[in-house]
Parts: sequence; C-alpha cells; structure tokens
Amino acid sequence: MPRVNSNSSKSGQEGEWSIPSLREPRYSQSLERGLAILGCFTPERPVLGIADIADDLGMSRSTTHRYVITLVALGFLEQGASRKYRLGLRVTDLGMSALNSTGLREHSRPYLEELRQRTSYTVNLSVLDGPEILYVDRARSFRRGQNKIDLNLRLGSRLPAYCTSMGKILLANLPETEQRDLIGSMTLARRGPNSITSKKALRTELEHVLEEGMAVNDEELAEGLHSISAPVRTESREVVAAVNIAAHSSMISLEELVDALGPHLLATADNISARLGYRRDDEQN
Repeated sequence: MPRVNSNSSKSGQEGEWSIPSLREPRYSQSLERGLAILGCFTPERPVLGIADIADDLGMSRSTTHRYVITLVALGFLEQGASRKYRLGLRVTDLGMSALNSTGLREHSRPYLEELRQRTSYTVNLSVLDGPEILYVDRARSFRRGQNKIDLNLRLGSRLPAYCTSMGKILLANLPETEQRDLIGSMTLARRGPNSITSKKALRTELEHVLEEGMAVNDEELAEGLHSISAPVRTESREVVAAVNIAAHSSMISLEELVDALGPHLLATADNISARLGYRRDDEQN
C-alpha cells in the first residue's frame, strides 16, 4: 500500500501521498488513505493500535483515528478489548465476492462435494494471494477425529503457502521469476514437525511437485495433518487454484492417501479445470 511522504507541501503533519502518477482531478486521497490503513493489517500483525498505523503510514494520530473510526462504523475494522483493531468481516465479504465473480466456486462446488462423498475426507479449494493461500471453498468431513485438523479454517481463511500442499502446488506453477521473488520475501517458520525452513529445500521441493503434478503435506503445517493437492487450470493452461484432500494421520496413512485417493483427487481437479475450459494434451483435437 502507498506510504506518506513526510515532506508534504500541503501539511507538515500529515504528509503527501507518494503516487504522483495517479494524481488526477477526481483522485480521492481519502479513499487512498482508508485502503492504506486496511493494508497495514497482515497475518504477522493482525492486531494494531492507532499509533502503529499512524507510524506505518506517516500520518498524524488524530487523522488516523478519524479514518479508523469510520472504518469501524462501516464494518471493515473491529475494535477489541485492548482498544486495538483487527480487520472486520466486511473485508472477507469483499474478497469472497471477488472470488465468486470469477465463477470458480460455482464451477467447483459439485465436484468438491462429490470428492468428499467418495473419500469421506475433508476437501478444500484455495487460490494463491502473495505468500499465502486463501480458502475459497471447503467440504468438511463428518468423520470422527475431523476436529483434530480443522484448525478453525473457514472460507476466507489464510495459511502460509510454503507449508501447505495447496500452497506448494500453486507456488510450483508460478513463472520462475515470480516464484523466486516470492520465496525471497518469505519467512519460513516451523509450523509443524516437518516444516520446510530452508528456501533452497523449498525450491527443490517445488521442482519435484512440478514434475509429479501433485503436492504432499507431511505434517508440515501441523502435527498429524496430512494432505495431497492437485492444480486447477484454465483454458490457457494457467494454474489458478488448487484442490486438496486433508486427513489426520490417525485416519489414514500418507502413503494410502497418495496411492488410494490421489487418482480421485486428480480426476476432480481435471473436472473443475474442464469447466474452466482446460483440455489435457490427450483431449486436444
């Protein structure tokens, strides 16, 4: 998000927003500032105070407070007991509306339900958003023990891409330069017993994923959590989403998940891709 230049010609206290190329007569600086405030909230810093936001953007605290109060009233921010703020549900609603407008959920939902019924395990669909995956849809298992891997996930939830099977599929299929830059910006923290914490090891893993056409999560996100993931493609062959099957190690071994259910997962990914116009090489006329 844009930052404020403290050498403002308009206000020594509040500064001038540094996007001169966008300076048109109808350009709204107020809207820019409101969006910049929302952009301050990240997975690493989900809760912020007025001083934090003001310092990040170089605005005065009084001005920041005025914008924040407006965003709270509109539902884009929520204030907690600590008098600090977090993103509100209206932000998630906007994101999900944008995803719905692409038709991805509409095309995928019947196939996710079918895969859940066929395997009895939880099935998820996600897209890549920077270094994270964003959950677009979820068909939850009703098996005993499912609560062990739920992790409070729901539509709009985000997870680091590097330690999830869906994230690895999406990262592996990025253009080389984009993948390199994105990995370079990541912090690979240990989330589960087998988390990849070396960027070199992650790149090697992504090469393997690209060759295999399927990614595996072997307790990299959380202890006991296994998952396998396959890519969803468009007519132009671009990978736009990933679908996975997730289960606890007490339900099924990783080997059985791959060998027995991998073909069902790949078929589901192909079916969703076909709805988006994709055709495999052996299906081309």
